[in-house]
Amino acid sequence: MQPSPRRIDEKTGRYLPVIYPEEVPYWEALKQRKLILQRCKSCSKAWFPIGPACPHCFSMEFEWAQMSGKGVLHNYVVYHKAWTTWLESRVPYAVIQVELDEGPRLTTNLLDCPVKETRIGMRVEAAFEDITDEITLLQFRPAKT
Repeated sequence: MQPSPRRIDEKTGRYLPVIYPEEVPYWEALKQRKLILQRCKSCSKAWFPIGPACPHCFSMEFEWAQMSGKGVLHNYVVYHKAWTTWLESRVPYAVIQVELDEGPRLTTNLLDCPVKETRIGMRVEAAFEDITDEITLLQFRPAKT
């Protein structure tokens, strides 16, 4: 059995993502407060998660394109258990799926919104959370109207 590639930040106790070589442009853009995703040069659709080919037309020709960072909360689940020490003060918390205006769906967290106010269909916008000097996470918060 292979050991888990999970890493935990010693200062915060938070899980850190494992960054694979093909994901480096995405993570570098997040550090600059930009959301970029792969966009197909054949059918022009963007996708996530990151991969070697367009999941819509299977073309392997793509570019990295900046997304608006705006979308709609498509689905969510509320956790009442703290899976790590870091989460203990945050339960209950919502893990959300956001459908970007450009189409792709991303699973992340909702900031600045009590769980009881979380609603499917609510407009959200990207929020960038620095975890370490090397890692910035993409989160979302309710869109300012």
